[in-house]
Amino acid sequence: MSTVVLDRFRGRILGAGSTSGLRLVIGDWTCSPLGAFTDVMVATAQERRILLAPDEAVAQYVSATYTFDEVRLCPVTLVDAPDGWRLAAGPLSCQIGIGHRTALGWLLRPVPERVGGSRAFARLCDPVARRLLPGVRTVGSAGGGRREYYGAHDQHRLTSLGGTWHGADLGALAPVLPAPRFGFSSTPAAPSLTRVTTTVVRPTVG
Repeated sequence: MSTVVLDRFRGRILGAGSTSGLRLVIGDWTCSPLGAFTDVMVATAQERRILLAPDEAVAQYVSATYTFDEVRLCPVTLVDAPDGWRLAAGPLSCQIGIGHRTALGWLLRPVPERVGGSRAFARLCDPVARRLLPGVRTVGSAGGGRREYYGAHDQHRLTSLGGTWHGADLGALAPVLPAPRFGFSSTPAAPSLTRVTTTVVRPTVG
């Protein structure tokens, strides 16, 4: 008999591009079925999609939901400093400046957390997101027969990026273009940090 399970992840998603062509999507999750963790999705200039995961459980769950050419297990350390984020994850080391709240962030702030994180609100926002933020969707089909819902609560713009990938300089902050092809939705092209509730509806057999 087939049933479904709802998995909720609460945290932040950061999307950044670089002048070297590398694009990053960093998920920092404070509450999830897997506990608190940080993972990194990397799209190289050659369009190779790589997941940097802190342990096997995270690697299995994330790679079953999104699409990657390679999955690497490595320590992922994120420091949330007053001037931005400092991240170390295997071959990636970077510093990211975080700026003021965006116009979208100001619009989202008054929405109650419970409403903003609901699947109904994600369905309501999807046509608006598609129209205003090309490539961004708030509802869609994920891997393994899963369905995913993104509920945004706040957003801040990014101001800078520096660091290295396998020892090579990342260059400066740039739009997240072309959109990484990890799943049905991309982060906004404008580099940003978004606080979200992500709900994954996945089938189980039992």
